[in-house]
Amino acid sequence: MSRIGKRPIDLPADVKAAVHPDRIEFEGKKGKLTTPLFEGITASLEGSTLSFARSDETKQRKMFHGLCRALAQNAVNGVSTGFQKQLEIVGVGYKARVDQNQLELSLGYSKPKLYPIPPDVEVVCEKPTLITVRGIDRQRVGQVADDIKRFRKPDPYKLKGVRYVGEKLIKKERKAGVSGA
Repeated sequence: MSRIGKRPIDLPADVKAAVHPDRIEFEGKKGKLTTPLFEGITASLEGSTLSFARSDETKQRKMFHGLCRALAQNAVNGVSTGFQKQLEIVGVGYKARVDQNQLELSLGYSKPKLYPIPPDVEVVCEKPTLITVRGIDRQRVGQVADDIKRFRKPDPYKLKGVRYVGEKLIKKERKAGVSGA
């Protein structure tokens, strides 16, 4: 069996789940999420324990077995506690601020970059150089954080740009033949 797929999911007291033939719906204090059930994968809810089974032992069913369980676990965590990613901005004069439903990034370009904040994600600027992205959908939070990071990826020589908090970067040395400043 799939190592991930065979583990049951214990639902917290504040999370309700409804199993349908093609999907599972979760509802908690943070909101509602739906995860798909792929063909050949079945889910069963016994009390507050959700478990998954597959119909046969083909390679694709084994992969989908683990995937369905992982997506369901992410949905349970999302509707109960939520997810967040933090980005830090490094560079002289680089800063960010939230204005209505837009994130305004000053990253050394001639004009500030504007990013429209999606309605299902919350973006907060705790400091001018620290951005926090919060939401209940793990994939959505990660995608929005990556979209923001793409405006100015960290430069390998000076390490200026937008990066995740705690991200380790390797600084490159300048070329040996270059003279001067």
